[in-house]
Amino acid sequence: MTKIIFMGTPAFSVPVLEGLIENGYDIQAVVTQPDRPVGRKKVITPTPVKEAALKHNLLVLQPEKISGSPEMEKIIELAPDLIVTAAFGQFLPEKILNAPKFGAVNVHASLLPKYRGGAPVHYSIIEGEKETGVTIMEMVKKMDAGDILSQKAIPITKTDDVGTMFDKLSVVGKDLLLETLPKILAKEITPIPQDESQVTFSPNITREQEKIDWHKTAEQVDNQVRGMRPWPTAFTTYKEINWKLWDVTPLEETTEAVPGTIIKRSKKDLWIACGKGTVLSVNSLQPSGKGKLFIQDFLNGIGKTVVEADKVG
Repeated sequence: MTKIIFMGTPAFSVPVLEGLIENGYDIQAVVTQPDRPVGRKKVITPTPVKEAALKHNLLVLQPEKISGSPEMEKIIELAPDLIVTAAFGQFLPEKILNAPKFGAVNVHASLLPKYRGGAPVHYSIIEGEKETGVTIMEMVKKMDAGDILSQKAIPITKTDDVGTMFDKLSVVGKDLLLETLPKILAKEITPIPQDESQVTFSPNITREQEKIDWHKTAEQVDNQVRGMRPWPTAFTTYKEINWKLWDVTPLEETTEAVPGTIIKRSKKDLWIACGKGTVLSVNSLQPSGKGKLFIQDFLNGIGKTVVEADKVG
């Protein structure tokens, strides 16, 4: 049996781990991020990967920082045949990368060399890409820069968001890894170097990126909203109150109003002017400190004070 150490953290990684278990690979240990406080009550919560690993009675290692840690020495001591990572969330030192007989491979949620970094799914949607996918690549010290072993593309639809794409890509990643592993172990794959001239990056989303720029077109704002749903969520401000925008629709209508102007406010519609004369309809939002509301419920309730011709921004 091939001895594997698996490294991953979020829900995206769980199907990949479970696929390895179901297909008879010997998972010597699972490495994941430490338990963190979650939610308003800051309840200390294990990662999805830890929960999955414990269900299978696997050894779980949770280094705060893997480099130089006792967990790193444990990984080297286990002498795995292969390390598999999927959204682990930490850089691996060369001592770990060089430890396994067949090296280390990563299941990355983009079509490399596009979108290296920690938020490839978010950026693929925000940038209006028509497709994304999964890359199985060799791991090297430089972030997401290793040679490509296999890839599979899938479309991004106009209704997809980060949540739906993560669900789809986790299954694609599982299947592609299981298809690729036997070829890796048999040394039947010729790795393909990434084209450095085509590299783009997807660093973690900042608070500034979450704020909507109404000078963007309605389609671009829609991409931003879907590219940040369900987390971290795009927002705008109305009279010093933040609104998280959960669902919007670009309209066929055009306007000469200044971007950010509320151009229609009825009992069931809230239309906002965007860049290049485009118009966006807000379908659901969440005012600061409140729950998520359909626009009709908002406008006929706590949003009664919203006035046509006012601006958001």
